[in-house]
Amino acid sequence: MAALRDPVGGCPWDQEQDFASIAPYTIEEAYEVADAIERGDPADLCEELGDLLLQVVFHARMAEEAGQFAFGDVVTAITDKLVRRHPHVFGSTRIASASEQRTAWETQKATEQDREPGGAGRVLAGVAHALPALARAAKLGRRAARVGFDWTDFTGVLAKVREEVAEVEAAEHAGALALREEIGDLLFSVANLARRVDLDPEEALRLANAKFERRFDAVEDRVRASGRDWSGFDAAELDAFWCEVKAAGSERAG
Repeated sequence: MAALRDPVGGCPWDQEQDFASIAPYTIEEAYEVADAIERGDPADLCEELGDLLLQVVFHARMAEEAGQFAFGDVVTAITDKLVRRHPHVFGSTRIASASEQRTAWETQKATEQDREPGGAGRVLAGVAHALPALARAAKLGRRAARVGFDWTDFTGVLAKVREEVAEVEAAEHAGALALREEIGDLLFSVANLARRVDLDPEEALRLANAKFERRFDAVEDRVRASGRDWSGFDAAELDAFWCEVKAAGSERAG
């Protein structure tokens, strides 16, 4: 990366990049890692992890050029954090279960954030705005739950989801802005429904997307096999294809 960024003999594209221009690639590579995992492709996972590592190296190199930090500092920082947040492994603390560890991890994070400038006392401090919205909603919910601001059980969250559905229905004719707000509230509640039962809402939606794609492709196969154009089918006929695909498929009904 130092050679690629070299002002004299380096690559013109690499030379002109900065943190902001590389950030979208970093996010994209993280998603490609997740995709390789979801597809169960270890060879592709190996390659994608390399691509993701390159992003870390790229950012570290730009920081080193600016006199801010170097790759070694990144490694040292994460090593120190792992030791600090695992006192049951690297110290004398005893933790009996994964759930206990999650609680201890969140407590340690809260302590660290309280020490940061402007972070003291702020429960939601440090929840990155760049996170995908569903993931950020769940993380905001987890942070609020630290201080007891949470539903008592699954039934309580489900009741909130139903309440938000009713508010979406009521806002149908109230204008785009009101409808957007109510749909946002519904999505936030659904994200926290998943969080409340230790499910990742982003992963759940990715799986739902993949299921929709498989089923829609099967519907499209039927349309193509008919020799007719999409416009030749009404909604009821297409829905019948969908129900046929759903009944014939191995996926859990959704």
